[in-house]
This record gives sequence, C-alpha cells and structure tokens, in this order.
Amino acid sequence: MAGYSKTIERLISELGKLPGIGPRSAERIAFYILKTDDKGAFALSDAIRDVKTNIRACSVCFNLAESELCGVCADPRRDKSTICVVEQPKDLLALEATGAYRGVYHVLMGHVAPMEGIEPEDLTIAALVERVRAGGVDEVLLATNPDVAGDGTALHVAAALEGTGVKITRLARGLPAGGQIEYANKSILTDAITQRRKM
Repeated sequence: MAGYSKTIERLISELGKLPGIGPRSAERIAFYILKTDDKGAFALSDAIRDVKTNIRACSVCFNLAESELCGVCADPRRDKSTICVVEQPKDLLALEATGAYRGVYHVLMGHVAPMEGIEPEDLTIAALVERVRAGGVDEVLLATNPDVAGDGTALHVAAALEGTGVKITRLARGLPAGGQIEYANKSILTDAITQRRKM
C-alpha cells in the first residue's frame, strides 16, 4: 500500500509533537511547508534554529532573553523593590501588556505539580529567595495562576520567603478561579494588579 516517504513521515511526526497539533494538523502543516517556496521554508527553519541558539534565561529573573539580562531587568526605570512572581514568561508578557505594573519579575518556569513529577526544588524558588535576601526588595507579588496548582505554588513560595521580612501579596481575585493569566483581558489584569492583597 502506498504511503508517505520516510522524510515526509518524519516531518509529520515531529510536527505532531507540538502542543495542540494533532496528526491531521501535522499533515496539513507538512504539506504547507512542501508547497511553500524554499525561501519561506528555510526562513522557518532558520527562525527555529535562532530561537534555540540565541534565547536563554535572564540571569536575574529567568525571563526569556537574548543577552545576560532581559529587557525588564536591564531597564533602570523599573522599580526593583517589588518583584512579581509568575509561572511562565507568557504570564509576564500578559501582565506587561496592562501597563499597570512597573516593578520587576521572577519567572518560576512552571508550577508545583507532584503528580507530574514537578517539585518546588525544580522551580526557581531558591533563586528568588536569594534575590530577596540580597536586599532592596520590599514586596513580592505572587501572580501565579488562580487554580489549584497556582495556589499551591504560591503557598510554597510564601513559605520559602518566610522570615525574610518582605511583604508578600497575591493578585486580587479579579481573575477567575481555574483561569489562566495569559488568556485574561487587560482590564481584568489591571484590576488584579491594583487590588492585590497581602497574603
């Protein structure tokens, strides 16, 4: 029985590993790449190579960066006395889009999920505690997702910061429980930031 060549099968297989891409979508994308001209196809492969080669974690906050510091940490106008803790870089971008927050960030690179094998020590919590202990920080705003994993992660972070003397706050519940920060609109996020409460 006729089938795809090994090269096409490999492309479909690799595309199918992407989140949200099922076998049919992977097949459609593979045929789009086949039909597009060389310039377009190689531009895609170059972009993938560049992102894997050039993007790294910011040495201070773990946000995505192309140099040692991300744009936020390198900005002298940011208020470094307040650190907003988020789960992922995409959450940082959602909060930045509101224009309501002028402090700095700390990206945990995930949330605590024991069933998935993700423990507190797998996140960047220890680095956050070091930042706070180094001084100059008055407030840590916990902006983890308002769901079970996010709330549990916030509790772990708060416990790790106990005894540092820093004020710990949490985003106000303008965010729906069980929702994701990256999908919230600007007005909801603005309210959540401005109405944050002590934890």
